[in-house]
Amino acid sequence: MKIFTCDSCGQTLYFDNVQCTRCGHRLGFLPDRLDLAALDPAGNDEWYTSDGAEHRYRQCANYAESGACNWMLPAADPEAFCIACRLNHTIPDLRTPGNRQLWQRLEAEKRRLIYSLLRLGLPLLSKQQDAEGGLAFDFLADDPAGAFNETGRVLTGHEAGLITLNIAEADDAVREQLRQQMAEPYRTLLGHFRHESGHYYWDRLVRDGQWLGEFRALFGDESLDYGQAMQRHYRQGPPAGWQTRFVSAYASSHPWEDWAETWAHYLHIADTLETARAFGLRVSPRAEGSEDNSAGVHFDPYDCEDFALLIEQWLPITYALNSLNQSMGQADIYPFILAPKAIEKLSFVHRVVRANGDG
Repeated sequence: MKIFTCDSCGQTLYFDNVQCTRCGHRLGFLPDRLDLAALDPAGNDEWYTSDGAEHRYRQCANYAESGACNWMLPAADPEAFCIACRLNHTIPDLRTPGNRQLWQRLEAEKRRLIYSLLRLGLPLLSKQQDAEGGLAFDFLADDPAGAFNETGRVLTGHEAGLITLNIAEADDAVREQLRQQMAEPYRTLLGHFRHESGHYYWDRLVRDGQWLGEFRALFGDESLDYGQAMQRHYRQGPPAGWQTRFVSAYASSHPWEDWAETWAHYLHIADTLETARAFGLRVSPRAEGSEDNSAGVHFDPYDCEDFALLIEQWLPITYALNSLNQSMGQADIYPFILAPKAIEKLSFVHRVVRANGDG
């Protein structure tokens, strides 16, 4: 994520800000410019950007009504929702206590995913635009009546362009409990969004195209029975030596999950490196006799042709981030080791993205 600044006063802003704390300007994210802009009222619920641009915008319907969005859309757009919110198929019942806060957290992380997809120039259509090939989200809660059996449980997953997330994942305590139960080193809302989007883009970019043969050579035969593979994974765990071939233990369960985990890691890399670049972060370890782990992101990670440059910067930065966390008594922020085979798979994802993006 890049750094945003107020067009009116230069104050540093966060991606989710709705008002500048210095000058008081209303703020809105403009997907067409990928920028967080200071806004001036233009009448009729329309807004100008404070930088002098003549385009008019409207707030997403979820901006004022629910506080779940700070994105804008062109004033002439007939839609009520921004391009991120119009992907929603089902949202939680906001009359239920606690659901509004959980939904707002889900939306915040979903917007980060959509930002990355827009930065990469990947095809992004709602199911209203393309019923078969579009993307949609269901944010659902468990049915209390089924609390003691599997029938009422909402499972996070993807099917035919519909990504379902259990809103309980937005509760930090619940998600941490699940992380420990599943023996996972990393479990975040953003990670879920990135992983499930990987399943969607496998269908869109790989399944029926020129990449399928190379995919199978790297990830394996996806036609193997998925249900049986998952049962075996949960019963037996990952195979011995999985660390030499996969980005995570879960990636070893089935080629589809291997792709989705690798896709999620690719988005982790691109977005974190953009943040590092925005802050001018440089890593140059001061240890005599150590290997060269220097890094300084001098290029746009979202528009980089050479994957080797990305991984060259990524590894030293993760070493530094993990070391900083350990100094604060916290767990590693990036608890993964990328073996050469996993890096090869990441490079494949990079090539698929570059071939299908409009950048």
